[in-house]
Amino acid sequence: MKADFWHNRWENNLTGFHLDEVNPYLKENWPVLNLAGGSRVFVPLCGKSLDLIWLAEQGHQVVGIELSPLAVEAFFSENNLIVERSQVGGLDYWQSEKISLFCGDFFDLNAEILGPVDAVYDRASLIALPPAMRQDYADKMTELTQSAPKLLVTLEYEQDKMDGPPFSVSESEIQTLYQANYQVKQLSAQDVLGNNERFRAKGLDYMNECIYQLQKIS
Repeated sequence: MKADFWHNRWENNLTGFHLDEVNPYLKENWPVLNLAGGSRVFVPLCGKSLDLIWLAEQGHQVVGIELSPLAVEAFFSENNLIVERSQVGGLDYWQSEKISLFCGDFFDLNAEILGPVDAVYDRASLIALPPAMRQDYADKMTELTQSAPKLLVTLEYEQDKMDGPPFSVSESEIQTLYQANYQVKQLSAQDVLGNNERFRAKGLDYMNECIYQLQKIS
């Protein structure tokens, strides 16, 4: 997706992907990564997600990247966080005590700018990308995070009945994208169509929200 698409979504408040609560699958499944306190967690394409707050409350240092400056500003404002702003590697950098956000294009980030990553939480980024971009995204993610363990949340539905985003991403595709560096394990899958009226209106028969653990191949 081009940057203008996402800027338009935020400017016109077309943000149905934003949850007004912490994702319950994060709370339920995060412990499987077995991270030590103080671990540094990377959250790509994070928007103004409250998941960032929850991760910080677990004792982690949280770093995210988000394209929209409106989303970044809203996150710190709505959560009453004191923030310092600077430029790092050509990207705007917003830093609070436990949560720091880069504002810019994910593909403009590099490992030196990002710094060490102990784990990744990906709820909204892989499913935001069309098929042609996903392998580049997966390769960039591996480059940035040096195969840090990941908790990945995706959707599966009948793609021919609805255009993305969010896009449907199958387990087999996740294996293809990540199998060179990770063991991919599905932790759960739940049909959430009943909770999503706008997706039911598209004529979908199901919409499974799937959670995966990606662990570095030893």
